[in-house]
Amino acid sequence: MTSNKLTYSRSGVNITKADSFVNFISSLSRKSRKSGDFKNIGGFGAISPIPRKLKRPNIVTSTDGVGTKIEIANDLKKFDTIGIDLVAMCVNDLVVQGARPYLFLDYISISKINLNKLKNIVKGIIKGCSIADCKLVGGETAEMPGTYTKDKFDIAGFAVGFVEKNKILNNKIRNNDLILAVPSNGLHSNGYSLVRYILKKKKINFQSSKFLKEELIRPTKIYVKELININEKNLINGCANITGGGLVDNIQRVIPKNLGAEINLNEIKTLSIFKWLHKMGVNEQEMLKTFNCGVGFCLIIKPKNLKTVSKYFGKKFKPYVIGKITKEFKQVKLSGKVSW
Repeated sequence: MTSNKLTYSRSGVNITKADSFVNFISSLSRKSRKSGDFKNIGGFGAISPIPRKLKRPNIVTSTDGVGTKIEIANDLKKFDTIGIDLVAMCVNDLVVQGARPYLFLDYISISKINLNKLKNIVKGIIKGCSIADCKLVGGETAEMPGTYTKDKFDIAGFAVGFVEKNKILNNKIRNNDLILAVPSNGLHSNGYSLVRYILKKKKINFQSSKFLKEELIRPTKIYVKELININEKNLINGCANITGGGLVDNIQRVIPKNLGAEINLNEIKTLSIFKWLHKMGVNEQEMLKTFNCGVGFCLIIKPKNLKTVSKYFGKKFKPYVIGKITKEFKQVKLSGKVSW
């Protein structure tokens, strides 16, 4: 008769495995953080002290996911980098405001707990936090049979940062400021629904292509350390994280209403994956609207700061001029053509 018992495990939820996973996260997190800074992974809430060095601290928050890049990870059965993407999508938005990321929480929902998969995801999250110099302080793992089909899952992140009031990047942009492109390292985590549609429509088995396997799973570049350094030196007037919506939409979000921007597409240094997508039939307008096209971040600076700002970036991510701020119109105007 015991086989007919109504239990949580029979409904598809395994609390024992969930507890084991929480213990794993707690153990991994302790190895990656300063002792005593953060408490209560596995508890009801994470307790975190406010940084003492800040005189007028402002809290900046951001939440995001990685979209359908998750399906690429599933197809490749590679889960150790998607957590880096998750952290990147959140913390890159924090530094747009001038904030230094401080703590991070994750949410993982899955059809059935697979400890190996979840451990690899969390390893990526902790690595992303290390790159961004913030700490994983808690989160939630939800086993949801019936909501997700077999092997499917989703992840979301939440980041908190702090910034001194006088370091907040708003209303500092001025006429004739330069707009710099900081290179991306690939697709980052945007446009994957279109990428997957192309793969399906053209019957491309990307798993048999070394180029596509590497490009489609490559983790998002985290720009935190470079941006924090140049902001502390008062070298930037504004910046934009180039995600969904491309150059126009994201630059428009940070420009004051009384100013506009001119972007010369001839200057953009695009990457092989974007050339491949264009070759597959995605027109330039759609490319610029959906993808970063090789520009992962934009900086808006005074012309006199160009050489100094450049010194804070490694060779692969050296910023270069693609436009300027103008008061002649109040929108983002594109000229030229991307070299595909």
